[in-house]
Amino acid sequence: MDCYTANWNPLGDSAFYRKYELYSMDWDLKEELRDCLVAAAPYGGPIALLRNPWRKEKAASVRPVLDIYSASGMPLASLLWKSGPVVSLGWSAEEELLCVQEDGAVLVYGLHGDFRRHFSMGNEVLQNRVLDARIFHTEFGSGVAILTGAHRFTLSANVGDLKLRRMPEVPGLQSAPSCWTVLCQDRVAHILLAVGPDLYLLDHAACSAVTPPGLAPGVSSFLQMAVSFTYRHLALFTDTGYIWMGTASLKEKLCEFNCNIRAPPKQMVWCSRPRSKERAVVVAWERRLMVVGDAPESIQFVLDEDSYLVPELDGVRIFSRSTHEFLHEVPAASEEIFKIASMAPGALLLEAQKEYEKESQKADEYLREIQELGQLTQAVQQCIEAAGHEHQPDMQKSLLRAASFGKCFLDRFPPDSFVHMCQDLRVLNAVRDYHIGIPLTYSQYKQLTIQVLLDRLVLRRLYPLAIQICEYLRLPEVQGVSRILAHWACYKVQQKDVSDEDVARAINQKLGDTPGVSYSDIAARAYGCGRTELAIKLLEYEPRSGEQVPLLLKMKRSKLALSKAIESGDTDLGEVFTVLLHLKNELNRGDFFMTLRNQPMALSLYRQFCKHQELETLKDLYNQDDNHQELGSFHIRASYAAEERIEGRVAALQTAADAFYKAKNEFAAKATEDQMRLLRLQRRLEDELGGQFLDLSLHDTVTTLILGGHNKRAEQLARDFRIPDKRLWWLKLTALADLEDWEELEKFSKSKKSPIGYLPFVEICMKQHNKYEAKKYASRVGPEQKVKALLLVGDVAQAADVAIEHRNEAELSLVLSHCTGATDGATADKIQRARAQAQKK
Repeated sequence: MDCYTANWNPLGDSAFYRKYELYSMDWDLKEELRDCLVAAAPYGGPIALLRNPWRKEKAASVRPVLDIYSASGMPLASLLWKSGPVVSLGWSAEEELLCVQEDGAVLVYGLHGDFRRHFSMGNEVLQNRVLDARIFHTEFGSGVAILTGAHRFTLSANVGDLKLRRMPEVPGLQSAPSCWTVLCQDRVAHILLAVGPDLYLLDHAACSAVTPPGLAPGVSSFLQMAVSFTYRHLALFTDTGYIWMGTASLKEKLCEFNCNIRAPPKQMVWCSRPRSKERAVVVAWERRLMVVGDAPESIQFVLDEDSYLVPELDGVRIFSRSTHEFLHEVPAASEEIFKIASMAPGALLLEAQKEYEKESQKADEYLREIQELGQLTQAVQQCIEAAGHEHQPDMQKSLLRAASFGKCFLDRFPPDSFVHMCQDLRVLNAVRDYHIGIPLTYSQYKQLTIQVLLDRLVLRRLYPLAIQICEYLRLPEVQGVSRILAHWACYKVQQKDVSDEDVARAINQKLGDTPGVSYSDIAARAYGCGRTELAIKLLEYEPRSGEQVPLLLKMKRSKLALSKAIESGDTDLGEVFTVLLHLKNELNRGDFFMTLRNQPMALSLYRQFCKHQELETLKDLYNQDDNHQELGSFHIRASYAAEERIEGRVAALQTAADAFYKAKNEFAAKATEDQMRLLRLQRRLEDELGGQFLDLSLHDTVTTLILGGHNKRAEQLARDFRIPDKRLWWLKLTALADLEDWEELEKFSKSKKSPIGYLPFVEICMKQHNKYEAKKYASRVGPEQKVKALLLVGDVAQAADVAIEHRNEAELSLVLSHCTGATDGATADKIQRARAQAQKK
């Protein structure tokens, strides 16, 4: 245990810092880091190096090389730089390399050196050139801040949604500030810069002079400044050798340290652990590294090589040409367990487990001591937590064995924390491997989340490892294996040295019917890479035909898209209509119609569309297909929809009749001719009689004539159009009853024998509440309907007599159903007696 704490360095009385090696770098650099532009991504991210020949006149003709390495020094990409001079490099949160050029252009490259895109920081930056730049990260994304040759700042808080913001001018600024940085406060990015002894804070509206509270006197210049990983704290290095540390709002001072070195440091970064009360800053010079905080002494390390500092969430990564190390504050759980002479429950449990392996009785003594203090649960939790912060697997296993040993003596210790820690450490150890090169700590891993880690493995094309992690953690397929396979397939289609057939077959064999995988998305990537035929082959594997349509349209394969849209079975048919409109704009009229003829369903849908939007196109379709039946119907609709003049309507109907004759539909043709005659007659009636006749049906026209007292005209119309007598009598009966012309109705009933009988007369009169008139016709009703007529006029007794006379059981039952009052009691008794006599006989 004493040996374990040998690399612990105390900073004051309450904190220890340790530095351990992550990797022995094997990247075989020929240049010193000071001769390169360097950028390293946080969370164990990649390292980018760009030789900077623009600073050396003698090497100005040499093309620089941009190299990208993993954190372990494994090469990921290398490319000749063919663009303009680069001022600064930085990594985005998505691990894209941002290269800021002197002309203000920002070139974006992928992890493997593939060019993604570029954007400009504006015309002002282009005219004044770039002096310095910073790439920073906020909760909204990755941003870029530019200092121009005019000593003005331009900033974009999110390069994914580029919105340039020109910062206010600093009064009297004639030269570049001695140092500057980006602060993020209240979700807004600010610029903090130093001009001599003065500090200025730039926001979107104004430039404000600020003064750090409690700053030591005698400061004539600020040489370096650093913001913490979470933008909560700020450190300032002055020309007097003092380091001021406080809040980023510059409202509170945390501490101040005199390092007795006035030379400006190469780098200064914060080194703090989440939820720790300790605050420390790491300062690097050429051959010296110093850790300072709220303590009178500092921790100092000798740097054998030119080194570069990478601030992390819970510490600092330090890499040089030969090594890559991690410096951080010793976590509280580890300190409790491993510090010398510790009597913490975790330390006792670890000793108990070691003695147990030696089969020593001391194990029981240690265990009893923990149990007597009631701290066994705390001891197990300490060991589990400390295991997460260890980098070496052997120490992780030792602590987890101790935790497992202690759990055996607890009745109700929840196993989740132990199981999850084992899983997390197995994942972390896998990605920390030299060949993977992602040295995540446990705190960084939890902040990053497993989904982002999987995305970064996919970005490195480490698909087998990503899939193994998903299967080990039992992640849902849609979030895990399926998503990774989809990324693999998208990478596979970029391999242009493999034939389309082989790539499509390989992807299908690997993916099959994996849920959550969209072949259409993979095909879209293939099309984006210029492999149209491969995209079409991949679409054949897409089980949802509707998903194929948008990409086929994009590829201008509209005819194939139409077939797929019809196969999709889309209930609202939106896909089919979309394809039809594309085809209409893409093909000439003849080819478009010919295509529709080969797709009956599409043709039917297009006709429906034309009925509401393009009537002339619909007529052309019918003419091309010699569809005289539909053409006749079209002209009939047109006669009502478009024409107002009677002559035009009749002409349209005549065209419709001719079409029906060609279709050999004589019934429709005759009906159309009758309609033409009716229209002409209605116009003549309007001219002679006045009133509204046009567009009435034949029956309504007859009814209107009768209501107007033109009975002869109505009868003539009925004869002309061969209206059956029964229908004419119904029309006249209804019309006269509506007029309440009872005298004319009686004359009409006596004009000749009624073809509809006289029961309708009774019903119509009763409907008009005229019982007197109804009784006149009830006496004329035939025997078979006599009972019903008498019941309609309320003569129940007579109806009973008729029913008894007919000896009709149905009529007797009908009469009985109308015997509801006391006065009908005798009638009901009479019916019952008649029934009884009939049964005796």
